[in-house]
Amino acid sequence: MATANDVQRLRSETGAGVMDSKKALEAAEGDFEKAKAILKEKGLASAAKRGDRATKEGVIEAYIHGGGRIGALVELSSETDFVARNPEFRDLAKAIAMQVAAMSPKHVSWELLKDEEIKALLEEHGDEKTAKAAAVLMHQPYIKDQSKTIGDLVTQLAASTGENIKISRIARFQLGEAA
Repeated sequence: MATANDVQRLRSETGAGVMDSKKALEAAEGDFEKAKAILKEKGLASAAKRGDRATKEGVIEAYIHGGGRIGALVELSSETDFVARNPEFRDLAKAIAMQVAAMSPKHVSWELLKDEEIKALLEEHGDEKTAKAAAVLMHQPYIKDQSKTIGDLVTQLAASTGENIKISRIARFQLGEAA
Protein backbone atom coordinates (compact mmCIF):
# COMPACT_ATOMS: atom_id res chain seq x y z
CA MET A 1 0.00 0.00 0.00
CA ALA A 2 1.35 3.38 -1.01
CA THR A 3 1.61 5.97 1.75
CA ALA A 4 0.54 9.59 1.26
CA ASN A 5 4.20 10.65 1.53
CA ASP A 6 5.22 8.20 -1.21
CA VAL A 7 2.45 9.47 -3.48
CA GLN A 8 3.43 13.10 -2.81
CA ARG A 9 7.12 12.37 -3.47
CA LEU A 10 6.30 10.61 -6.75
CA ARG A 11 4.02 13.49 -7.78
CA SER A 12 6.71 16.09 -7.06
CA GLU A 13 9.34 14.18 -9.03
CA THR A 14 7.18 13.30 -12.03
CA GLY A 15 4.43 15.92 -12.21
CA ALA A 16 1.82 13.16 -12.38
CA GLY A 17 -1.59 13.41 -10.73
CA VAL A 18 -2.45 11.96 -7.33
CA MET A 19 -4.41 8.97 -8.62
CA ASP A 20 -1.88 8.19 -11.36
CA SER A 21 0.93 8.29 -8.79
CA LYS A 22 -0.98 6.06 -6.38
CA LYS A 23 -1.84 3.53 -9.11
CA ALA A 24 1.75 3.46 -10.35
CA LEU A 25 3.08 2.81 -6.83
CA GLU A 26 0.55 0.04 -6.33
CA ALA A 27 1.40 -1.53 -9.71
CA ALA A 28 5.10 -1.31 -8.83
CA GLU A 29 4.41 -2.86 -5.41
CA GLY A 30 5.98 0.14 -3.68
CA ASP A 31 9.15 0.21 -5.83
CA PHE A 32 9.67 3.94 -6.36
CA GLU A 33 11.92 3.71 -9.43
CA LYS A 34 9.62 1.18 -11.09
CA ALA A 35 6.65 3.49 -10.39
CA LYS A 36 8.52 6.37 -12.05
CA ALA A 37 9.14 4.18 -15.10
CA ILE A 38 5.45 3.22 -15.24
CA LEU A 39 4.44 6.89 -15.13
CA LYS A 40 6.99 7.78 -17.78
CA GLU A 41 5.63 5.10 -20.12
CA LYS A 42 2.08 6.20 -19.42
CA GLY A 43 3.03 9.83 -20.01
CA LEU A 44 4.68 9.00 -23.31
CA ALA A 45 1.65 7.02 -24.43
CA SER A 46 -0.84 9.69 -23.43
CA ALA A 47 1.28 12.47 -24.90
CA ALA A 48 1.50 10.54 -28.17
CA LYS A 49 -2.29 10.23 -28.24
CA ARG A 50 -2.59 14.01 -27.85
CA GLY A 51 0.03 14.70 -30.52
CA ASP A 52 -2.53 15.44 -33.25
CA ARG A 53 -4.55 17.93 -31.21
CA ALA A 54 -4.21 21.58 -32.28
CA THR A 55 -1.87 23.84 -30.32
CA LYS A 56 -2.98 27.40 -31.05
CA GLU A 57 -2.12 28.98 -27.70
CA GLY A 58 1.23 29.39 -25.98
CA VAL A 59 4.05 31.87 -25.51
CA ILE A 60 7.02 33.28 -27.31
CA GLU A 61 9.95 33.41 -24.93
CA ALA A 62 13.20 35.31 -25.44
CA TYR A 63 16.56 34.75 -23.80
CA ILE A 64 19.54 37.07 -24.17
CA HIS A 65 22.99 35.84 -23.12
CA GLY A 66 26.59 36.95 -23.20
CA GLY A 67 26.09 40.66 -22.58
CA GLY A 68 23.64 40.90 -25.44
CA ARG A 69 25.79 39.00 -27.94
CA ILE A 70 23.54 35.91 -28.24
CA GLY A 71 19.76 35.80 -28.31
CA ALA A 72 17.18 33.07 -28.73
CA LEU A 73 13.45 33.01 -29.40
CA VAL A 74 11.20 30.03 -28.78
CA GLU A 75 7.53 29.53 -29.58
CA LEU A 76 6.12 26.98 -27.14
CA SER A 77 2.53 26.01 -27.97
CA SER A 78 -0.30 24.48 -25.98
CA GLU A 79 -3.96 23.73 -26.57
CA THR A 80 -5.32 26.34 -24.14
CA ASP A 81 -4.29 29.72 -22.78
CA PHE A 82 -4.93 28.30 -19.29
CA VAL A 83 -1.92 25.99 -19.66
CA ALA A 84 0.11 28.70 -21.42
CA ARG A 85 -0.28 30.98 -18.37
CA ASN A 86 0.87 28.18 -16.03
CA PRO A 87 4.23 29.02 -14.32
CA GLU A 88 5.65 25.58 -15.22
CA PHE A 89 4.85 26.22 -18.89
CA ARG A 90 6.55 29.62 -18.78
CA ASP A 91 9.56 28.10 -16.98
CA LEU A 92 9.84 25.43 -19.67
CA ALA A 93 9.73 28.06 -22.41
CA LYS A 94 12.56 29.97 -20.67
CA ALA A 95 14.62 26.79 -20.22
CA ILE A 96 14.20 25.92 -23.90
CA ALA A 97 15.24 29.44 -24.94
CA MET A 98 18.38 29.07 -22.79
CA GLN A 99 19.05 25.69 -24.42
CA VAL A 100 18.75 27.21 -27.90
CA ALA A 101 21.16 30.02 -26.97
CA ALA A 102 23.69 27.61 -25.44
CA MET A 103 23.53 24.64 -27.81
CA SER A 104 22.57 26.25 -31.13
CA PRO A 105 20.27 23.53 -32.49
CA LYS A 106 19.42 23.88 -36.16
CA HIS A 107 16.06 22.08 -36.07
CA VAL A 108 13.22 21.44 -33.62
CA SER A 109 12.43 17.84 -34.58
CA TRP A 110 14.14 15.07 -36.56
CA GLU A 111 10.81 13.97 -38.00
CA LEU A 112 10.32 17.36 -39.70
CA LEU A 113 13.59 17.17 -41.63
CA LYS A 114 13.75 16.47 -45.33
CA ASP A 115 15.75 13.48 -46.58
CA GLU A 116 18.57 15.66 -47.90
CA GLU A 117 18.86 17.45 -44.53
CA ILE A 118 19.07 14.11 -42.73
CA LYS A 119 21.71 12.87 -45.18
CA ALA A 120 23.81 16.03 -44.65
CA LEU A 121 23.57 15.73 -40.85
CA LEU A 122 24.53 12.06 -40.95
CA GLU A 123 27.56 12.85 -43.15
CA GLU A 124 28.60 15.70 -40.83
CA HIS A 125 28.17 13.83 -37.52
CA GLY A 126 28.74 10.17 -38.45
CA ASP A 127 25.72 8.48 -36.89
CA GLU A 128 22.07 9.27 -36.22
CA LYS A 129 22.32 9.56 -32.43
CA THR A 130 25.21 12.05 -32.59
CA ALA A 131 23.52 14.01 -35.38
CA LYS A 132 20.28 14.27 -33.41
CA ALA A 133 22.02 15.40 -30.23
CA ALA A 134 24.06 18.02 -32.11
CA ALA A 135 21.46 19.51 -34.42
CA VAL A 136 17.95 18.66 -33.22
CA LEU A 137 16.55 20.45 -30.16
CA MET A 138 14.15 17.70 -29.05
CA HIS A 139 17.03 15.17 -28.91
CA GLN A 140 19.59 17.37 -27.17
CA PRO A 141 20.51 16.58 -23.57
CA TYR A 142 19.12 19.35 -21.34
CA ILE A 143 21.95 21.68 -20.29
CA LYS A 144 20.87 21.63 -16.62
CA ASP A 145 20.29 17.86 -16.40
CA GLN A 146 22.13 15.72 -18.97
CA SER A 147 20.03 12.67 -18.04
CA LYS A 148 16.99 14.27 -19.75
CA THR A 149 16.46 15.53 -23.26
CA ILE A 150 14.44 18.60 -24.22
CA GLY A 151 11.89 16.16 -25.63
CA ASP A 152 11.64 14.52 -22.20
CA LEU A 153 10.90 17.90 -20.60
CA VAL A 154 8.16 18.68 -23.12
CA THR A 155 6.62 15.21 -22.73
CA GLN A 156 6.72 15.46 -18.94
CA LEU A 157 4.86 18.78 -18.98
CA ALA A 158 2.37 17.45 -21.53
CA ALA A 159 1.71 14.47 -19.28
CA SER A 160 1.20 16.62 -16.18
CA THR A 161 -1.08 19.16 -17.92
CA GLY A 162 -3.02 16.65 -20.02
CA GLU A 163 -2.54 18.80 -23.12
CA ASN A 164 -0.56 18.57 -26.32
CA ILE A 165 2.51 20.79 -25.94
CA LYS A 166 5.03 21.36 -28.69
CA ILE A 167 7.90 23.58 -29.64
CA SER A 168 6.63 25.27 -32.79
CA ARG A 169 9.62 27.39 -33.79
CA ILE A 170 13.07 28.44 -32.65
CA ALA A 171 15.49 31.14 -33.72
CA ARG A 172 19.01 31.93 -32.55
CA PHE A 173 21.01 35.07 -33.23
CA GLN A 174 24.66 35.78 -32.53
CA LEU A 175 26.49 39.02 -33.24
CA GLY A 176 28.73 38.68 -36.25
CA GLU A 177 27.08 35.45 -37.41
CA ALA A 178 25.72 35.37 -40.95
CA ALA A 179 21.98 34.99 -41.29
